[in-house]
Amino acid sequence: MGFALSTMRLGSSAFEAGGAIPVRFTGEGDDVSPPLEWSDPPDGVESFALFCHDPDAPLIKPAAYGFVHWVLAGIPAATRLLAEGSGEHVQGRNDFDRNGYGGPMPPEGHGRHHYFFWLLALGSTPKLEPGFSLAELLEVSEPHVLGMNRLVGTYERS
Repeated sequence: MGFALSTMRLGSSAFEAGGAIPVRFTGEGDDVSPPLEWSDPPDGVESFALFCHDPDAPLIKPAAYGFVHWVLAGIPAATRLLAEGSGEHVQGRNDFDRNGYGGPMPPEGHGRHHYFFWLLALGSTPKLEPGFSLAELLEVSEPHVLGMNRLVGTYERS
């Protein structure tokens, strides 16, 4: 399939699609991941992977995807919810140089940024060790993507 949107739906009880991400889930708040839930995955899913990035951020390295806030893999096929502050599954390395979630924290005076939470439905379970990068996830996942979709939230630093 490659990387194309599917009918799978991704949402959060913490913010609406296109809406503001509450401070609690940012670097200015408790810096915990928001709750996420999904439905209507395609047939044949073996696992899910998720990542969050900010394409509005200044690039910190060549060939970057904006600023990577979260990379997660190894989510079992039966899962439909990640609870607030989830530390489960295989946590990758974010651009804050730590494993797990790092909330929105755009540079002061930089205006509103958009945060894309991407969910990938995979026909395999990639063998990734904690600390893997977004580039590594995308490389091993691309041939196995059965469906994907995104939830976009916004945040502007106070």
